[in-house]
Formats: sequence, C-alpha cells, structure tokens
Amino acid sequence: MRIFKWLVSIFVFYGIGMYLYLFHFADTSIPTHLRWSSVDPSTFMNARQLVLSEDFSNIKNLLFFLSIPFEWIVLFLLLITGISRKFDEWASVISKFRPIHTAVFVFYLSLFMSAVSFPLDWISYYISKTYGISVQPFNSWMKDLMIGFWTDYLITFVIVLVMYWLMSRNQQKWWLHAWLLSIPFTLFLSFIQPVIIDPLYNEFTPLENKQLEKKILALAKESNIPTDRVYQVNMSEKTKSMNAYVTGIGSNARIVLWDTTLNKLGEKEILFIMAHEMAHYVKKHIYIGLAISLSLSFIGLYIAKVFLGFLTRKWGSRLQIYDSRRLASLPLLLLLFSIMSFAITPFTNAYSRYQETVCDTYAVELTKNSEAGVNTFQELARNSLAQVNPPLLVKIFRYGHPTMLERITTLDVELTKKNKLQEQINN
Repeated sequence: MRIFKWLVSIFVFYGIGMYLYLFHFADTSIPTHLRWSSVDPSTFMNARQLVLSEDFSNIKNLLFFLSIPFEWIVLFLLLITGISRKFDEWASVISKFRPIHTAVFVFYLSLFMSAVSFPLDWISYYISKTYGISVQPFNSWMKDLMIGFWTDYLITFVIVLVMYWLMSRNQQKWWLHAWLLSIPFTLFLSFIQPVIIDPLYNEFTPLENKQLEKKILALAKESNIPTDRVYQVNMSEKTKSMNAYVTGIGSNARIVLWDTTLNKLGEKEILFIMAHEMAHYVKKHIYIGLAISLSLSFIGLYIAKVFLGFLTRKWGSRLQIYDSRRLASLPLLLLLFSIMSFAITPFTNAYSRYQETVCDTYAVELTKNSEAGVNTFQELARNSLAQVNPPLLVKIFRYGHPTMLERITTLDVELTKKNKLQEQINN
C-alpha cells in the first residue's frame, strides 16, 4: 500500500531528525556566566552521573517524540485498512444493544492500541531500569499496566457510550451536550482520584514521622489548607524518583509524600517541597487547571465535530467511515483530539511553568529558606538524572515545570538578596 510506505518513510526520516537533534545538535551546556555556580551540574553530580543524565534524558526524550506520531499513524491505519470498521461489525454481531456493542468495540480498540504501544512502553520501562531510576520488578510493572488498561477502558467506555448516543440524538449539537456533561464528570473524577484511583497503584498510609507531620500541618494551617493528616506512599518499591503533592478537591484534599522523598531529603528540604505543593492549593491552581481544561475541551469538541463531519463527507470512503455516528469513526476522533492536544502543549506547558515559578516563590516566602530549595532541586536533578538545561524543543513540549537551571538560578537570586540583607543587618 503506497500510503503505508509514505507514512513509514516520513516516520523514519522524522525519527532520524529527532535523534540527530537530541544527541548531536541541541545545546544543553550551562551558560558561561553560570559555570561553577550552584546551577552547574558538575558541582553536584559526579562524572558518571553527568554522562548518565545526558544519555538517559536524550533516550527518554526521543521515545516521547517518537511515540506521538507513532500513535497518529496507528490510528490512521486503523481507519484506512478497515480494521476499525471490522471492530464495529464484530461488536454488532455480538450485540446490537448499544451499551454492550460499545463495550465490545472499545475493548477491541483498547486492546489493539495497548498491544501496538507495548513495545515502546516496555523500552521506556527497560531504559528506566537500566539507568537505575526504576527498581520495579517486571511483574509489578505489568500489574500496573493492567490496572491502567482496565481503568482507562472503563472511563473510555463511559465517555464513548454517552458521546455516540448524543451523536445519534443530535448530530449538530452533540459536542455541546457532551461538553456540558463533561463538567460534572471531570469534577467527579478529580474528587474520587485520591481515594479510589490512586490507591489502586500504591499503598497510602499516614506519615510515620509524627514530628515531621506536625511541622507540615503547621505549614498547611498557615496556608489555610483544610487537612489534619499527611500521607506517605510506598514508591520506593518501584522507583528512585522523588515526589510530593497536594491532590483532590474540597474535603478530599490530601497531602502526600513519596517515601523516596522522605528517605533522601532532609527535613528543611521536605518542608520546602511541601510549601511549594501547598502553594498549588493556596493559589487555586487545581481549580484554575480544571477551568482551563474544560475551556479547552469546549473548543476541542467543537473543532472535532467540524472536522469529523468534513473528513467523513470528503474522504469517508478512503477512511472507511460511512456514517460519523458509527463507532468505526472513533479512531478519527481520537486522532483529532491527539493532534489538538499536541498542538496546544507548548501553551499549556508555558502556563504550567509560570504556575510552578509562582509556587517556588511562595515556598521561599513561607519557609524563609531558599537554600533548602537549591539543595532540593540539585538532589532532584541528581536523583532522576535530569538535564539541568534541556534542549529547547524538549522544554517546550515536555516541561510543565521550569528547568532546573531556571529554578536554581531564581532561588540563587533570592539567596543572594537574603545574604546581602543579613550583611547589612550585621554591619
């Protein structure tokens, strides 16, 4: 098939181009004026860690940039080869009752997409194991993969069932009705995630260090966060990476620390991280994120509706879609959503980086300890083998946080101001 050869050729050339960019052309060096400062990785990483961080980051970045067009190609081939249409036909043979028909079709599609993406998923897991970031046994990783499959399947089934029912009822305004229903659904998922979905993957227990919990809750009280407990999660069974977060909405708000964070950072650094995470709650970032997500979904659903109708009318026979209301059109919808999501990523990441900078500033104000912030980000970079100054395209498309270079430099400025002020007081 000629189009298949063209797609493979374009993907190969694109992959080679991304490889050359990441491994040979992108500049990840530290600016000259920052050499040997606290932001220079050579001051807090040994020679082996410096090499590993570059190699590991480049490989993971390459996998990211390959996985997105790979997904697009697979979805496109599902259409033009008639596989999606066959899935629809096979599902209708089993049952014409809409919920069962949809459940079978979504299962076929989910299983197919999981199977074709499994090699990339496994390579990503293998690389993380090889470089010592992941310590998760293969059977545990497969368990998480299966939990993710069934969780995603259930959510996708509900969304697809409702969306295609709305299409059958009103082909012109289905997108608007779907968006209106997505509001309570999104809020519901945000509410139940900390107490139902997250515990499927890991065990959450009250923080064992009660003295540390008391200090964290004191920060929470100062930040007006309505919680009386801090949780720790046993991530050391799976990874060496560190993390902490405040999640949930309303009464389900939770403060969570990975046990890797507890094991590898000092008390001052942990309190700095918690102050940063609390800032997301204080600054209403969770609610702002939900509002932005719902606003973008409003626009995205309308665009998807327009293009679904246009592409079905113009190239329906080539795509083997003869009625956009049939489930066979789902891969086209997923393709449109994926392309739109990728297109707006630079903008959503840029805004996310702004929010994270605000939270870093808040953490300094709350803890009065920018030095702890510098130590924290150095340890995070060293522990996760992260590039301090990643390539521009990587920052644009992958970084929802400022780069370590930006974060440490900002805190260094704050630390310099604090030292000068202290000198003036002493004099």
